[in-house]
Amino acid sequence: MPLNILSVLVENKPGVLFRVTNLFRSRNFNIESITVGLTEQQDISRMTIATKTDYRTLDQLIKQLRKLIDVIEVNILDLSKTVFREIALVKIKADNPTSRMEISHFSSIFRANILDISKDSMTVEITGTPDKINAFGNLVSNYGIIQM
Repeated sequence: MPLNILSVLVENKPGVLFRVTNLFRSRNFNIESITVGLTEQQDISRMTIATKTDYRTLDQLIKQLRKLIDVIEVNILDLSKTVFREIALVKIKADNPTSRMEISHFSSIFRANILDISKDSMTVEITGTPDKINAFGNLVSNYGIIQM
């Protein structure tokens, strides 16, 4: 099924996120990713929701979202005109200088930021497409991913 990105403008009130995600749950739709943030208007938030579904089911989902009382507007984003980025924090086992040096090198290649170095681990922040993040995860998995 194709990936669809929805932009949902909602009233910035407690419980709205629950009601929107509960609609997905009750209809047995999976949310691939979700981001919520304030818009230029303090009383309105934007939810960006990624879901994999066919067009007919997506149309039904949009109609149901529009019926929710706190939903102001729902739009499907055109993937060809959308910049789609994710962020991941990856805590990697790095208990010796060689591992830390190699992980630093890989982080540099992927333009990731090293946020923390301890005696036995490193925490790296990587931003990009899901494919880029997965490629980085696969590369550093040999060292042992503690948390991602």
